[in-house]
Amino acid sequence: MTLTGATALAEPSADFDYGGTGRYDQPWHGFAPAWLTLRDANPADVGLDPAPIAGALDAVTGWTKPGPAGHPMFSGAVTLMVHDGAVVADQPAGYAVRYSDGAGTELPPDQRVPMARDTIFDMASVSKLFTSIAVMQQVEAGRVDINAPVARYLPEFAANGKGSITVVQLLTHTSGLLPDPVPSLWQGYPDIPSRVRAIMETTPANPPGTTYSYSDINLMTLGLLVAKVSGSTLDGLVREGITAPLDMSDTGYNPPASKLDRIAATEFQTSPPRGMVRGQVHDENAWSLGGVAGHAGVFSTAHDMAVLGQTILNGGTYRGHRILREDTVRQMLTNFNAKFPGDSHGLGFELDQRWYMAGLNSANSAGHTGYTGTTLVLDPESRSIAILLTNRVHPSRNWGTINPARRAVADGLARSMAVRPRQGSTEWTATAAADQAVTLSTKQLPVRGKTMRVSFDAFVDVDAEDGDQLALQSSADGVAWQPVPVLAEGVGAPQGPQPALAAYGHRRWWRVSAELPATGFLRWQFTKAGIYFGRGVYLDGIRVQDSRGVLLDAERDPGALTAQGWSVVSR
Repeated sequence: MTLTGATALAEPSADFDYGGTGRYDQPWHGFAPAWLTLRDANPADVGLDPAPIAGALDAVTGWTKPGPAGHPMFSGAVTLMVHDGAVVADQPAGYAVRYSDGAGTELPPDQRVPMARDTIFDMASVSKLFTSIAVMQQVEAGRVDINAPVARYLPEFAANGKGSITVVQLLTHTSGLLPDPVPSLWQGYPDIPSRVRAIMETTPANPPGTTYSYSDINLMTLGLLVAKVSGSTLDGLVREGITAPLDMSDTGYNPPASKLDRIAATEFQTSPPRGMVRGQVHDENAWSLGGVAGHAGVFSTAHDMAVLGQTILNGGTYRGHRILREDTVRQMLTNFNAKFPGDSHGLGFELDQRWYMAGLNSANSAGHTGYTGTTLVLDPESRSIAILLTNRVHPSRNWGTINPARRAVADGLARSMAVRPRQGSTEWTATAAADQAVTLSTKQLPVRGKTMRVSFDAFVDVDAEDGDQLALQSSADGVAWQPVPVLAEGVGAPQGPQPALAAYGHRRWWRVSAELPATGFLRWQFTKAGIYFGRGVYLDGIRVQDSRGVLLDAERDPGALTAQGWSVVSR
């Protein structure tokens, strides 16, 4: 079953309230210790398998080289992975500046600028997280009530039927506002005052609270709101409330010219006629507002974003500097959109989004992406951070999606963590490509009575929404197979008999059993149907018995099983 939760960080439970460094199957509860800070480490130092991480880094490097389309997926990237405070990967690839025009004409090699660990990126919509934090800091200061109408703080926002839209609806994209201003701010209005007025006077597309619709206007409005209630400016609030206390020295709006040589180029724009954009915000609407807007405008590095991520995982504090209370962070990581399945959202943070969180996804996972090719994933359950910063719009926004790279980075970190055997030193795991079924079959079993019992441990983290499933099947002759209903027990297990097991996000082993008429053959079939892989399927402790005793004990006799697409592993 697919697990979704209303709360992103659950309180410790009586049956399982601890986690394990390097473990995927022992999720943490609550926040990391307030003292936890970033440090460099080798993956093995924190119990991780280096191979999946290296594989993800190699894949990212490969995507900076021309592919079937004749161009790379992105010009360059910086990939950073953190586990339990340990920075286990921090690798640049490709170029920060590579092209001279929108057609993709490459610069001479001596004029290109290679990516570096400290390359500064236009974070695009990841900027929304900074605005959301600024809003919640104003909530803590008593200046904003998230359940209050926006018009309480910005009376002009009430125009055109928006008087009932609340602050929380802007934060969760349930306001009913359009995705973007129409016409765009830079095309339709001559100056910043008229553009601000256009934001205030926008007309909703839907009644508030009736639909989820991701909207830049929501965060544009919140940027104006925090400036109004604080008497400051958005960039000032972000600097004084976030980047200065956290020593994020390369993060902010409108980076100075002195840092231009470290900034990744974005798009070659002809409309508006800006040429190759570098050092100014790519988003045209944010640009037309002077580079400071609630929806876009922040520039940052992978390291600075890791500091922000660790601050959130720590419950709002880093190196003794608290920017948010724990209860505020918990609220920001709570799903307010339970009525809109698939669009889980906290206060600013996206939650439970497998399309880019991949193997790090759960109901508790948080993050955001940016149009320029940026990605931040926070996994509280493993205390992990996956960051992929690219300049994928360099030189053109039309060169395609980077979602496979986003998933590869998150999957690489997830697969580096161990799923340890429940019994003995080894376990079985399935390896299946899309639209493939793989089987683990018993030898022929003696039929000595009317019934038999099967028991085994199962760890299932797959693309449940798109049809991945693990099924137990029986056969009298080893040719014709039929499903066997199973009962699963454990945290997150489905209730009652199940024709197959399909789940993600629970990160726990289940004890599974089945009672069935005595038969000659059994097999476990994993069917891969979806495009997302998750952490996979594992089996252990397989045992078959009847009223006269044990028919098969795979812990004692693993050779009694025949594998097609399954293999024996130790983690």
